[in-house]
Amino acid sequence: MATRESLVESHKNGFDSGDILSRAPDARRAHQEARIGGSYYEVVEQAIKPFITPTSRVLELGPGRGSWTKVFLSLVPHGEIHTIDLHDLTRFISPNEFGGRLHCHQVDANDYSFLENDYFDFFFSFGVLCHLDRAERLEILRQALPKMKPGAFSSHDYGDWKKLDALGWPPETGLTPEIKQIPEDESWWPQNDADDMSRTASDAGWSVVNPDLGLFKRDGLIVLRRP
Repeated sequence: MATRESLVESHKNGFDSGDILSRAPDARRAHQEARIGGSYYEVVEQAIKPFITPTSRVLELGPGRGSWTKVFLSLVPHGEIHTIDLHDLTRFISPNEFGGRLHCHQVDANDYSFLENDYFDFFFSFGVLCHLDRAERLEILRQALPKMKPGAFSSHDYGDWKKLDALGWPPETGLTPEIKQIPEDESWWPQNDADDMSRTASDAGWSVVNPDLGLFKRDGLIVLRRP
């Protein structure tokens, strides 16, 4: 896995996924969707909307510039969104504009002890777990589990080498097979696939609802539930 310092440096300006709620993508989102081979709009429809209500409490990991945070602010008008990131999201979104619904937590470790237990209805990340090795993915999922209400759901995008192998690692994915030669502790796209992601989630205590919704040609998108 790339070092925490390198991840902080590479994402210091915050990742922007464009306008996700629009059915037709803007230029930024269209570029990213071409790489991943799927629609962000469908993530909202199939991996978010079925698991939240207008009063849900959402925990979002790695919001970047808040592209997905804005989705939750729109869909949860009477709930709360708590974001966790190595960077300060308030550079891009002001919590003061949302009447106490948005809470931004800047952290330097995978320690979620400051969050209340049995509190959240939904846990989400996008473009985060693909950059982390199995040990850190496991730690994050373990840390988040007790913060969720029993029966709460969770959706996460992750990297899938088996999909890339099947595709032949084409240039349009933004990835090359040379990644396979990079040591795990240095790679910015560590090895993972649906089977390994499911095992990791199960080892962390989650129940796997769907190992991959099949929304992307390049990545996987897993749905989990707290028992």
